[in-house]
Amino acid sequence: MMVDRRLLANVDRRLLSEMDHADGVQLVKVPVSAAVWSTWRRYCDAVGVSMGRGLAVLLGHELASVVDEDLEGLAEKLAQRETDIAAREAELAEAEEELAKREAAVAFRERRVAAVPEPAPSPPRTRKPAKLGRNDLCWCGSGKKFKHCHG
Repeated sequence: MMVDRRLLANVDRRLLSEMDHADGVQLVKVPVSAAVWSTWRRYCDAVGVSMGRGLAVLLGHELASVVDEDLEGLAEKLAQRETDIAAREAELAEAEEELAKREAAVAFRERRVAAVPEPAPSPPRTRKPAKLGRNDLCWCGSGKKFKHCHG
C-alpha cells in the first residue's frame, strides 16, 4: 500500500501542532519495514499503549539497561548521603535542644538579677576617729597634721 508523501506531510504537521512541546516531545524518522511496523502496531494495540508512548518506554528501558551499573552506584551513594544527612539532622536537633535549655537558664538568671534592687550609693567614708591628737594626721586625708589642717 503506497501512501502519498504529501498526505504524510500533512498528517505530520497536524500531529506536530497538536503536541505539547513543553513535554520534551521529539519526532524521529526511522526507516522500518511494513512487516515490523504492523507487528509493532499490533503489539501496542494488545498492550493498550499508543505507538509513540510504547517507543518512548522501549527507548527508556534500553537506555536504563546500558547505564544500569552507574545507576546502581549512584543509588548507593545517594543512600549513604541520605543517612549522613539524617545523622547530621539528629545532631542539629540535639544542639538546638541544648541551646534552648541554655537560653532558658540565661533568661532565668536575667530575671533574678533584675529583681534584686541596686544598693543605694553610700556616702564617701571619711576617717574621723573619736578623739584626734594635735600631732596625729588629719582625718580629711590631706596628709597634714591635724593642728595645721583642721585643728
